[in-house]
Amino acid sequence: MGSMKGSSTVIVFDFDLTIIDCDSDPWVIEQLGATPLFQALLPTLPWNPLMDKMMGELHDQGKTISDIEQSLKTIPLYPETIRAIKFAFSMGCELRIVSDANMFFIKTILQAHDLLQYFTEIKTNPAFVDEKGRLRIQPFHPFTEGPPHGCSLCPPNMCKGAIIDEIMRKSLSGESGGSVDKKQFIYLGDGSGDFCPSLKLRDGDHVLPRKE
Repeated sequence: MGSMKGSSTVIVFDFDLTIIDCDSDPWVIEQLGATPLFQALLPTLPWNPLMDKMMGELHDQGKTISDIEQSLKTIPLYPETIRAIKFAFSMGCELRIVSDANMFFIKTILQAHDLLQYFTEIKTNPAFVDEKGRLRIQPFHPFTEGPPHGCSLCPPNMCKGAIIDEIMRKSLSGESGGSVDKKQFIYLGDGSGDFCPSLKLRDGDHVLPRKE
């Protein structure tokens, strides 16, 4: 792979098992003692609605937003990963995240490691704290009010390939700011959910899969 060309390079990260060294959803569930219930419900719901339901169950058990935040702050993140993010940013690369986690989890973890400011954009499932103090997690692509995104490679709540298409279109047209020259894209991921976005890359772009 050639050298990074600063503002002409866009680096897109998956989050779970890419930036952090675990899956954030099961981590929180286990830390808060809800794994048996999670396993019992797992066959009955798609992952995204399941996580929303689990946040409701945890709230009913008296777990607070602070409890969730504290569990997220214990998630491991390699020092080498932190250094790599800071180095890429210092070289002028545009850093983005495309993840099937959720915005609350990702922002909490990045803020805990003082990394949030290095990322131009985060594309993930929306999350917010409602008026009752319960964390709500919603799908990136709503699929309860009509057909989903139509991609057979991705879960119904999120097609990472469609998101990469949008990022590339905006970056190459100059809508995201910076030079309108041809940009190089580097995609980092770890699992089957990262196959679809990797298919969107062009000659001269790069995929960096996690090595077990």
